[in-house]
Amino acid sequence: MDMVLSKMRLKNYDELYILPLYPQYASASSGSTIEKAFKIINKWWTIPEVNIIGQFYSRPEFIASVINRSKEFNLKDYDHIMFSYHGIPERHVDKVYLDGKPCADHSCESEINNENANCYKATCYATTRLLAKALEINDDFHSTCFQSRLGRDPWLMPYTDHTIERLAKEGKKKVLVFSPAFVSDCLETTIEIGEEYDELFKEHGGEKLQLVPSLNDYDDWAENLTKIIKDYTK
Repeated sequence: MDMVLSKMRLKNYDELYILPLYPQYASASSGSTIEKAFKIINKWWTIPEVNIIGQFYSRPEFIASVINRSKEFNLKDYDHIMFSYHGIPERHVDKVYLDGKPCADHSCESEINNENANCYKATCYATTRLLAKALEINDDFHSTCFQSRLGRDPWLMPYTDHTIERLAKEGKKKVLVFSPAFVSDCLETTIEIGEEYDELFKEHGGEKLQLVPSLNDYDDWAENLTKIIKDYTK
């Protein structure tokens, strides 16, 4: 980021647009990226107009790109579909609400409203609903869960590993997993889901846990991301 912003500074742009590549906003991801950018920009003698392009989980272009990745698979071949999001501590989402009530009191799993529109948990569940609708799958055929927890503090639930164990013990043999919190594959997708969770699934009676690739550098995602940016810069 330092090198890119240094080059942009030399161009003497009138405006800058910052787009963290996280579909759902969380302070630990998007927030940290924005904070880092401003720490660099704040050292400039002349600061241009700076615009933030926030979360884009509900953009049709993002949903369409995820659906395009699913076309590599026949959904009818699977017993269940999982939407696994990167987890964060519960206390992080509780801080979103200024009324003093915890996230659990704000209908985050069932709807997006004025109070929870910036809650990571609420937007993850909203992403699942949008994808499930586009995939034309019933509620009993999919699950939303959260992975990659650390430490002893309670993190967002249900946990992905617990869900995988449950599905295997229920007799599910083939499960397809989407990772809609990531636009690029990384350790949390290819290793954690593609290898570790696949082994966990098999240990409890499952046969195959299949990971759907992230959007990565596919042409359709590059085009759709460009459209998202252009819509903000008109």
